[in-house]
Amino acid sequence: MRLAIFADIHANRQAFSACLDWAWAHGAERIVLLGDYVGYGADPEWSVDTVMDLVGAGALAVRGNHDNAIGTAGDTMNAEAQAAIEWTRGRLGTAQRRFLADLPLMLKEDDRLYVHAEASNPSRWRYVQGGADASRSMIATTAHVTFCGHIHQPALYSMSSVAKMTSFVPTAGVPVQLLKGRQWLAVLGSVGQPRDGNPAACFALFDTSSCEITYCRVPYDVETAAKRIRDNGLPVWLADRLAIGR
Repeated sequence: MRLAIFADIHANRQAFSACLDWAWAHGAERIVLLGDYVGYGADPEWSVDTVMDLVGAGALAVRGNHDNAIGTAGDTMNAEAQAAIEWTRGRLGTAQRRFLADLPLMLKEDDRLYVHAEASNPSRWRYVQGGADASRSMIATTAHVTFCGHIHQPALYSMSSVAKMTSFVPTAGVPVQLLKGRQWLAVLGSVGQPRDGNPAACFALFDTSSCEITYCRVPYDVETAAKRIRDNGLPVWLADRLAIGR
């Protein structure tokens, strides 16, 4: 089965729409969603409704820290992220809020684990910033492949049976086989707010039969997404950063 795996959509309707269209056109058979459907962007209602519809049609979804913050006022974020969360709270209805609150922090299916941050303690929302973080996450699970997001920068980590680590930044469009003799941690880039210097939306396709993952970059209408942010009175930097992928 070919899975399309998305992380960090962040209420960016233009980016998520473009990625979904691209995934379906390239043979995706099931959707997996790794959290942060809201925050930063200007279309949280559409984003959550779309995720709800996808889950109703069989998609898997976990909760991200921005989704969690909608119902947890004590969650601390930087000032711009907090302003977006407070604005988003006023836009979402009861059913949308309940949906986000009820999402699990992790899901396991076959030999794959899905989580927003890292797997050793998902509710702490720690970033995978290097080999030590990746190792901690992989040691916490028996899954052959863990998929996560949160940091908005794509990366692939692997660990051998004697805990030897490797890591690299995958090249978009080039399949990588995740060999059975190692554990893997696939860090997805962001759909709605890339931070690796490339403004194109990022997600991945994973073939469960061949164990091949392909990171995909999809151009989208950045100008419209940014204008939506400005027009709704959200912090201007949240709009400006979309064009530079930071």
